[in-house]
Amino acid sequence: MTTYRTASDSMGTLEVPETALYQAQTQRAVNNFPVSGLNMPVSFIRALAYIKQAAAEANAELGHLDKDKAKAITTACQALIDGAHLDQFPVDVFQTGSGTSSNMNANEVIATLASQQSGLSIHPNDDVNMGQSSNDVIPTAIHVSSATSAVYELLPALKHLSQTIEKKSKEVGHHVKTGRTHLMDAMPVTFSQTLSSWQQQVDSAYEGILASLDKVYQLGQGGTAVGTGVNADKQFAATFNGYLSSNVGIRFNPSPNFFYNIGSQDAIVALSGQLKTLAVANMKIANDLRWMNSGPLAGLSEIELQALQPGSSIMPGKVNPVIPEAAAMVSAQVIGNDATITVGGQSGNFELNVMLPVIAYNILQSIELLANISRLVADKAIATFKVNEQSIQQALSRNPILVTALNPVIGYEKAAAIAKLAYKEGRPIIEVAAENTDLSEQALKTLLDPQKLTEGGL
Repeated sequence: MTTYRTASDSMGTLEVPETALYQAQTQRAVNNFPVSGLNMPVSFIRALAYIKQAAAEANAELGHLDKDKAKAITTACQALIDGAHLDQFPVDVFQTGSGTSSNMNANEVIATLASQQSGLSIHPNDDVNMGQSSNDVIPTAIHVSSATSAVYELLPALKHLSQTIEKKSKEVGHHVKTGRTHLMDAMPVTFSQTLSSWQQQVDSAYEGILASLDKVYQLGQGGTAVGTGVNADKQFAATFNGYLSSNVGIRFNPSPNFFYNIGSQDAIVALSGQLKTLAVANMKIANDLRWMNSGPLAGLSEIELQALQPGSSIMPGKVNPVIPEAAAMVSAQVIGNDATITVGGQSGNFELNVMLPVIAYNILQSIELLANISRLVADKAIATFKVNEQSIQQALSRNPILVTALNPVIGYEKAAAIAKLAYKEGRPIIEVAAENTDLSEQALKTLLDPQKLTEGGL
């Protein structure tokens, strides 16, 4: 049975679980927002800890915080960064729009830990929150957590996916297959050409995300309540960013305009747009894989994806393209998250955006999902699929669209008539063309060579 203790804040007293590291303000948020059962992401909590750590170091250097207190605070923050006590952050995502509840949750947990470990009396507001406001801490935490998640998780995953596609292209790229437009037979392409398209989509998304991070690295910390920097040392922002950059391993900088970073979330909206672009690319690649794998008898059956699990509870032997399906669902979720972030970004009212927690939750979920699914697609779909040579050759040999290569020789109208006849009679195009043109069989073999047709030109 849970036992409770009495805690107090500026509004009075209330009961808090005896073993909780948090205090009254966190408990009020728990009581006030039983909305979703969703808590702020771990990467966001770590970002808060990094911020409190760097703030304590900056305030100590600037002579505003006792050095013993600062050491106790930084030690407590490091415990959170290392993954301890994460169960002490119970506040729902759907809370006060500034994220004040999450900021105070961090302040209270850190103050309790620091006090217990040092024997000092460390106050959540006066010491841990010194020179700060929820209004600059939470936007900064969104930027820091987004940057760390993108730099250390997503971008390496995309690099791995790109390299995996390139490696697979070297293995199977020489195979020629029927190209498709409108899902209908078209001129032939090589596997290397198909995979190069996928790789370019991934690489372009990588570049877009990397470019968008330039604004994310600019932080509003130091603007405090409304952007003016009230109650913060004028040197705080620069000193804070120095410590934070050293601790995190990413170069952060003070924003050139604190009002911009506190009143808007434009940098995160832009990052989310790049994540949506990646999601669209992932959806395209996933659907290509699904179509190419379709069959094995009544579909395209151009490739065979790795069999990972039984595909049906009633149809024995059925195997489904589960990784591409998961990738498609991730894409749908990220596209939906972007819509939420877009609406959230519109909610900057004068000097403060008031949808910060939901923006944080969605941007971090998008980054995490995309990082995880990129590695899965690379390792369990692209790296392991096999080319069905017999199937692709059979389709190529009977593809009437190859007659397109005869257009410059016999004209479009005659070529169209030959294609229609080949379709109607279900015969290889070279046979029908030999019967209906003056071209020799050798000339037709040269003109209709699928490999040569993938090289372009006349």
